[in-house]
Amino acid sequence: MSKLGNIGARLYRGEVGYDFIGKRKIWYGISILITITAIVGLAVRGLNMGIEFSGGAVFTTPETSVSASQAQHHAESASGGHQAVVQKLGNGTLRIQISELDTKEALPVQEELAKDLNVPVQDVNTQLVGPSWGEEIANKAWLGLGIFMVLVVIYLAIAFEWRMALAALIALIHDLTITVGVYALVGFEVTPGTVIGLLTILGYSLYDTVVVFDSLKEASRGVTKQSRYTYGEIANRSINSTLVRSINTTVVALLPVAGLLFVGGGFLGAGMLNDISLALFVGLAAGAYSSIFIATPLVADFKEREPQMKALARRVRAKRSAAAAKADPGAGEAEGAVQEGEEPQDGAPAAAGSSAAGPRSRPADRSRGRGRPSGKRR
Repeated sequence: MSKLGNIGARLYRGEVGYDFIGKRKIWYGISILITITAIVGLAVRGLNMGIEFSGGAVFTTPETSVSASQAQHHAESASGGHQAVVQKLGNGTLRIQISELDTKEALPVQEELAKDLNVPVQDVNTQLVGPSWGEEIANKAWLGLGIFMVLVVIYLAIAFEWRMALAALIALIHDLTITVGVYALVGFEVTPGTVIGLLTILGYSLYDTVVVFDSLKEASRGVTKQSRYTYGEIANRSINSTLVRSINTTVVALLPVAGLLFVGGGFLGAGMLNDISLALFVGLAAGAYSSIFIATPLVADFKEREPQMKALARRVRAKRSAAAAKADPGAGEAEGAVQEGEEPQDGAPAAAGSSAAGPRSRPADRSRGRGRPSGKRR
């Protein structure tokens, strides 16, 4: 068995593990910091909306030796200062997007571009996109996202329980916020491909979360009928048992997306691949993080507020205190045996404390009696 497989087997059996639930405040703090950074970036820089949402014109030129930066300068000059996005395609052609350009302005810009790039004007293909079409696409995207969220909550509430549904919803919003914030900070263009990528990462994040939730549901069945583990400890064991699977799934999913983003978009210059690949890359990573560090710890927080789970935690502490006192009588008496006439703490049964302390005092008295010489002996 490989080393990773051996670690996975030991994690599954509970022989080793990391205390994700116990350190959940650290992960909450990290997530809050990242989310605030994303929101600030979104508020300060905003999203670079593509031409499909803002409206404008797309010019495709024949093969030319003009660089992308030179073409951008010519396009912005020809359009009177409108923002232009230029992509150098693989066959040497240029794709020039000029936002907020109407039909009347498109023809003069086409002629000026053909003159500056030294190509025939009839070979410059022009495509106009109205802002109403982009607004319609945006509204449909928001509608689809809202329907998706509602269906997710309903399904998880039926399949698991409402606490898990709420935790999964918070994790999904967390993933969306981070991905959109990264888009704002990096300045990548938001296109319909970006919307498709966002919807795709929601499905992946939900899948990873459901895997952990399913393990937690099985492990916590009849949890109140035992007194060995608290609910938080069972949740932590569930995370550890699925940890290697989550890591493997995430790495396998990220590798081809990284190829699209860094190789296709970076080295080969296929800029259109960035639209969907960045959303997928950031979203997949955030989804894997949230399913382990956000969703399940939130479920543990919600469940441990219930009265029966609080009672379970008290029983577990009382049982462990009794076991520790039995193993080390001196430490047990010093650390919390219930004294005579003292009320038990945290609702712990008085019998647990007295049984741990009482039987130890009587043998000590008898031993002292046997060792002490009597006053008069007849």
